[in-house]
Amino acid sequence: MNTNLPSKSVTSNFRMASIGLIFALMTILFGQILGVVFGLNEDAIKDRLSASAIEVLDSAYNGNKETIKPVLDKSWNYMQRAHLHAGAMGTTALALIIFVCLIGTTRFITIATSIGLGAGGFGYSVFWMWAGFRAPGLGSTGAAKESLKLLAMPSSGTFVLATIGVVCLLIFELIKRQPTEMANNQ
Repeated sequence: MNTNLPSKSVTSNFRMASIGLIFALMTILFGQILGVVFGLNEDAIKDRLSASAIEVLDSAYNGNKETIKPVLDKSWNYMQRAHLHAGAMGTTALALIIFVCLIGTTRFITIATSIGLGAGGFGYSVFWMWAGFRAPGLGSTGAAKESLKLLAMPSSGTFVLATIGVVCLLIFELIKRQPTEMANNQ
């Protein structure tokens, strides 16, 4: 018998977590694609942001061109933030989902935690990208974030709650195993 193969229950756990794993990998890929696109097209992206601000110069910026630059700069920062969040949150989601699959828990907790981590990280990364694109046309990064709060709040909240859930699972596992290990050492 080959003991290097994962047990049936671990394989089953990974199957249950598959939606979250797909979202986590999509989030990582999203971050990588953003990095490539930014590296190849930074000037074109910044020109597009500037053009969308100029289109609403009178209505959103009261005809004051000087007020555009801070919004454009922050918009570009939001796009970079999307790239960084995608890499970090995607990787974190992947690691935590694997951890949940390895320790094993109920079907519901495995599915809910994996989707919360994977989809939450993806949604929050998309939020920053979208806010960066919307801000120049709205005349404000605050307005862009406000317009997308129905994406930002549930996705970030779900990610954080799922992470807290994993911490609780770890604590539970440590407490559950402690008496067994103490008995084995005596």
